[in-house]
Amino acid sequence: MTHLWVRAEQRPNEERTGLTPEGAAALIARGIRVTVEKSRNRAIPIDGYRDAGCAIAAENSWPQAPADAIIFGLKELPEDGTPLPHRHIMFGHAFKGQHAGRRLLARFASGGGTLYDLEYLVDEGGRRVAAFGYWAGYAGAAVSLMAWAAQQQGRICPPVGTFSGRDALLADLGARLDATGANRPDAIVIGALGRVGTGAADLCEAMGVTVTRWDMAETASGGPFPEILGHDIFLNCIFARPGTPVFVPRAALGQPRRLSVIGDVACDPDSDYNPVPVYDAATTWAAPVVRVHDAPPLDVMAIDNLPSLLPVESSQDYAAQLLPSLLTLGDPDAGVWARAADTFRSHMKDI
Repeated sequence: MTHLWVRAEQRPNEERTGLTPEGAAALIARGIRVTVEKSRNRAIPIDGYRDAGCAIAAENSWPQAPADAIIFGLKELPEDGTPLPHRHIMFGHAFKGQHAGRRLLARFASGGGTLYDLEYLVDEGGRRVAAFGYWAGYAGAAVSLMAWAAQQQGRICPPVGTFSGRDALLADLGARLDATGANRPDAIVIGALGRVGTGAADLCEAMGVTVTRWDMAETASGGPFPEILGHDIFLNCIFARPGTPVFVPRAALGQPRRLSVIGDVACDPDSDYNPVPVYDAATTWAAPVVRVHDAPPLDVMAIDNLPSLLPVESSQDYAAQLLPSLLTLGDPDAGVWARAADTFRSHMKDI
């Protein structure tokens, strides 16, 4: 019997999950055994999983899970260097030249396990089967506007936390913008045709922010792109890959500009393909932006788990997208799982 083990997230400020109780019940009905760890942070209570028929395990007990269990989480594991013998479903952030990714793959090499990277679960046409993109863009635009509002009052963006839902986020953000006494800023979204860009643009429009929408056609020239510097806020929503142009080079810091906030929603600061090389590390909930220039100010927002600001809505949306693929786990050597395993093996050749 296929055994899916849903681990508790160990990263701070991570309340999302990739499986709801309703989805767990569907898996059990398909003949898949489901174990769910208790979690002090998960936005969806454990009782729903128990009622669905899941086995309940202690928090962070997955290293002792049976060898044939498939460990399912979202964000990264603690970087303790231990070998990884299980099959893991998670966002590994290891296949795009990320430096920390090599350390993760080395752990799989030493343990003999396999990574089914959620970012590389694709259908036959190469399209991702599930993504948090919309909510990443939505929340990333919100935090970027918070940073802009703080600038108008001579401050830097304060810490952020989770919101009970979209309405609560919009009310909070609207109050911050109104308190500045300033007209709404404008924003340029690059990657506007994708899920991330759509979420970013929707948030901006909900706040009365004028949005310029760019995608591949507008950036095909390879730059430079002075239009970006002519907006108050730039929201980077593209999937970085070889050949991605640089949107804001370090030289732009000393050039005339209106640009005062960059929301790097894609957030690949340690990738070889980072299109916003004015910063080099992700920001945090406690310190949502890094100031990369003082006069005039330029702040970069680069939180890498943005959908967690709206953990219930983002979890429900993502879990619904992913469930059809999880239902095929009984045959992990075919379909989406076989393609993910092939991607993993191709990147292990250099480890």
